[in-house]
Amino acid sequence: MAKLLVTGGAGFIGANFVHYWRDRHPDDAITVLDALTYAGNRANLAGANSVDFVHGDIKDTALVESLLATRGIDTIVHFAAESHVDRSIHGPAAFIDTNILGTMSLLTAARATWLAGDGKPHRFHHVSTDEVYGSLGPNDPAFSETTPYAPNSPYSASKAASDHLVRAWHHTYGLEVTTSNCSNNYGPYQFPEKLIPLFLINALHGRNLPIYGDGMQIRDWLHVEDHCRGIEAVLLRGRVGETYCIGGGAELPNITVIDTLCAAVDAAFAADPALATRFPDAPAARGLATASLKTTVADRPGHDRRYAIDETKARAELGYAPARTFEQGFAATLGWYLANEAWWRGVLDGSYRDWVDMNYTAR
Repeated sequence: MAKLLVTGGAGFIGANFVHYWRDRHPDDAITVLDALTYAGNRANLAGANSVDFVHGDIKDTALVESLLATRGIDTIVHFAAESHVDRSIHGPAAFIDTNILGTMSLLTAARATWLAGDGKPHRFHHVSTDEVYGSLGPNDPAFSETTPYAPNSPYSASKAASDHLVRAWHHTYGLEVTTSNCSNNYGPYQFPEKLIPLFLINALHGRNLPIYGDGMQIRDWLHVEDHCRGIEAVLLRGRVGETYCIGGGAELPNITVIDTLCAAVDAAFAADPALATRFPDAPAARGLATASLKTTVADRPGHDRRYAIDETKARAELGYAPARTFEQGFAATLGWYLANEAWWRGVLDGSYRDWVDMNYTAR
């Protein structure tokens, strides 16, 4: 029986991982450590039985050491991070504080507890992003584990620094670590600052769909459950000290994702007349095209043009492959947001609306 500490486990990817792991490893002990900042939500853990929640900060090294020692924790799965590029542009200090100093605090606690003990096997798994590798040209090969780091935003720079710290704690002190670098996640519980939930909720309210520049920025789209499967594979079969790239196999321009969303919303309203009553401000409620809400806004400063993942290593060593196509994953995601209106309405407070107005001003 493993004993896991999941940092950031009340956030989007962390909560999905908690649900995934509890379903597939029911005998394991799970402790969630989360500071419940704007994107953390205890409601995300509803239905995850026998999960112990601790409200605390990963920078509280003494707290982490106590949790590791008193609960006999042998595995840290580290999701806790500030993760949105736009927020990092407006306020980079929080990203340095959480992503770099917070990761160092966890590593310090893990070293003090695990390496000063009886040398039992342990694992510090660090969840990172493909954005640390920078931006690809149209014909460049996809990112792999050997791609040089070239972060272009305060967010990606802070994640690159945390990746290097994890590597250093392994090579210098012998901490047993793994790292995974994932592509763009989507799915249930995603805070509506990211493209898919932002545009979906805007479409339901008849609000503009703000497209950065020409909308041709390309991303590899990874359903969050496939990401969780990839992390599971790293924890169970990954080699200590190694990094694994986890991708979704769906390299798409943003505008294609947006057009897919618009068409899917129109089809959902056509199939279910009750949606027009629930969301009367949506164009689809009046028989109009959701695509009529598309508008162009000024592009993000330093916006990376293309990301893509080469998951050859994960396939060969771990047997990992995404189980869902983008079409399947998006259909499931749309269904979840339509069925969980109470959840997303609960996170749309005034500060969130002010932030959207600041970042997506039409030109």
